[in-house]
Parts: sequence; C-alpha cells; structure tokens
Amino acid sequence: MTRKLLPLMALLLAGCKSSPEAVSQSALLIRNVQIVDVERGTVVENQQIAVDSGRIVQIASQITHPERYPVIIDGKGAYAVPGLTEMHAHIPSPPVSETRIAETLYLYLARGVTTIRGMLGHPYHLGLREQAKKGEIPSPRIFTSSPSLNGNTVRTPEEAMEKVQQYTREGYDFLKIHPGINRAVFDSLVAAARREGIPFAGHVPVDVGIRHALESGYASIDHVDGYLEGLVPEAAGVKPEDNGFFGFRFTTLADTAFIPELMALTRKHKVWVVPTQSLFERWFAPTEADSLLAQPEMKYMPEATLDTWRKVKKQYMEDPSWDPEQWKAFDALRLELIRRLAAEGHGLLLGSDAPQVFNVPGFSLKHEMAGMRRAGLSPTEILRMGTLHPAQFFGQESEWGSLEEGKAADLFLVEGNPLEDLGALETIHGVMLRGRWIPREELDRKLHEIAANAASDDPGGQD
Repeated sequence: MTRKLLPLMALLLAGCKSSPEAVSQSALLIRNVQIVDVERGTVVENQQIAVDSGRIVQIASQITHPERYPVIIDGKGAYAVPGLTEMHAHIPSPPVSETRIAETLYLYLARGVTTIRGMLGHPYHLGLREQAKKGEIPSPRIFTSSPSLNGNTVRTPEEAMEKVQQYTREGYDFLKIHPGINRAVFDSLVAAARREGIPFAGHVPVDVGIRHALESGYASIDHVDGYLEGLVPEAAGVKPEDNGFFGFRFTTLADTAFIPELMALTRKHKVWVVPTQSLFERWFAPTEADSLLAQPEMKYMPEATLDTWRKVKKQYMEDPSWDPEQWKAFDALRLELIRRLAAEGHGLLLGSDAPQVFNVPGFSLKHEMAGMRRAGLSPTEILRMGTLHPAQFFGQESEWGSLEEGKAADLFLVEGNPLEDLGALETIHGVMLRGRWIPREELDRKLHEIAANAASDDPGGQD
C-alpha cells in the first residue's frame, strides 16, 4: 500500500467504525437518523446509534455487522434529540394513589422527558428515585428536593439546622426553600447546608431579598422569584411584604436600571434560574379558563383537578388588585429579565411547574418553550436549557445531556428539526429511556389508559 493511500484509508475507517466484538441481548441499533447536536446547534445527518446496556456505545455513519443487534429500529430520517429535563416538576405523594403517581411519571416520559427534578419532596419520593434508577418502573431519572422549608416548618435558627441535618441524613438531593423564612433563620439554614454539603433551591423569601439570596449561593432560583422586587428603589418606600404575586403589585415601581447589577450578581455567584414562565402565562394571565381546559392534553388530568384549576384561576381574576393591563407590563418585565438572564446571567434551566395550574406533566414544556421564544431565545438556546444545562447543573454532563458515545441512552425521535422549529418536538416517534425503546404505539396505549382513568375519576386519580 502506498503512503498516499494511508490518509484516505484513515478517513474511511473514521467514518465507518467497527462494531463492538460482542453485543448483549439488551443491545439495539437505531439506523438512518439525524442527530441533534445541542452543544453546537447543528444536525449530523445519516447516523447510526448503537446502544448496549443502557448506554450509547457507538455513533457512526456506518456500522459493520448490524445483524449482531437483536433489535434494529429504522429511524427513517427522523431526528434524534437528547432526553429533556423538567427542572421544576412535582411528583404526587400519598394519599394520592400509587396508580396516579405512576401515571404522572409516565406523562413526563411520554413527552421525551427522561429526567425530572421534583420540587416538593416527600419520603415516598426517595423510594421512587431508587426504583427509577434501577429501571423497576417506567419513570424519568429523579432528583428530589426535601420537604418544604418555609416560615411554618423552620421558625428558629435551631429548627433550621435540625431540618437541614435531618434531610441530608435521609438522602434528599437538595433542600427546597419556600416563602416565609426570616433572614436570621435563613442564614442559619444556609450555614448548616454548607456544613452538610447539600445545595438549596427554590423561592426567595421576602425578608431575605434577591441580593442576599444570590450572595448566599442558591443552586437555582425558581420562577425568577425576587428579581422584580429587586428592581424597586428604596426611595419607593414600600413594604417588601406588599409585593403580591411574585412582585406583581410592584410592577409600576420597577426600575430596569437595576437589571445589570442583578445579572452581575447572578453570574458571579453562579446561580441558575428556572423561569417557569408558562405558569404566569396560563394561571395568572388574562386568558379564559375554558380555553385552556379545552386543550387536548387536559384529558389526562382528573376532572377534580381541572375543576380546582378553574376555581383557582377565577379567584385570581376576581381579585380587585389584579388588572389585565398591569399584567401586560408585568409580563413584559418578566420577559426582559428572562432575556437578560439568558444573555448575562449564569444560565437558564427549563421548567414549567407541572402539574400545577393548567400545566400537564410533560405536555407543559411546549408552553414553557413558547414563553422562552417570546423572551427572544433561539430554539438552540431553549433546547440547551432542557438538555445540556441540567446535566451541567447536576455535575453529570459526562453521563447525559447530549447524544455522545459513552453517555446514557436517553433520547427521543421526532419528525422534524427542532433547531429550526421547536414544534417538531411534538411529533414523537418513540422514546428511549436508558436504552429501553418505547415505540409510539406503546406510548399511545398507555396515554389512552391514563385518559380513560382520568375521565372516569378512577381511584388512581389525583385529588
């Protein structure tokens, strides 16, 4: 062989890697797919994805001896997308039935969500997390918060320290902060969390304030909580506790000149933000409840839940302090904060606060993505919020978050290119969870069953 042929042969071999010598019975091969590279924002065409023992073992334009694979899936030109992460999920807990809890987890999974961060922990969730990890239940990978730490559950510094130690000992992944905690108790909680090495995330208590919260080192601040209040100058002379729904009453007092300072603090202290914008555009927006309840995904929620959502929204709309024109200004301010946090902050994470008011698990992410588009983010940036960024947040970017050899085989196949149109994420051919392929037909059968249970208010339903 001449020397000038050697580089050519090397190139050919690079594009046609040999298959592993041995393939287990759990192995499968996805052929003829376009791979969405979320890190680079590009598509790699005509690829084959070899999966074995729950991991991607090879990605190549050609794979020799495909007949070694017990299962071959023809992608037929579909796009392979890394599994999504819902970073503000809620998992039901007892007394809700095990059936309904399992159905909730499946609703996430059916929409390509392969990882969830549960934001209101319960001892029951610790067992679910382990079952999901072992593949004993069809469920996304679970990270779970502690039970709520709020003004009622931690009233003294001593009580805060005890709760932090308890929840760390019990094995929760992080602490959930809710409103009502005064600053002295909060500082004690933060000190204890640092000693125990457990992160904390969630709301910003009014007495703490956004600047002190950022300096205290939240892992994530959810709902963009506290930022609007942080735009109100001291000269306004308002009481912080009069802020209303996430600062709504302070909308007209906000001074956007303070935004650069808050962005710099967010970046300096490496605090991620989960906007949950869909919650504000659906629950708190001047939209008729019946128009939201008419959306197709509502059939997966029990009538009792839908009725509760209808009543809660009505209460907000009838509150004398709520004004649709002020909501428009409030919404515009939130979108500006989200846009600036994406460009100048530490980073955004995708989360919709499901199943909360009018947000159905899994399905609600399309509404959250639409909100991010309204804020000016590109499809690529939004996909990173639900794939790469969560993996980085958990320090597991070598395990999942993108489609690469050696990483977990968490992905789903869609009809079109989501980097051009996020609507393509709605055309799911099937979902792969840690190497287990769930075809469209199986997803549809289970979804039909969930809808039937919801329609009959089956005991498995949530109340």
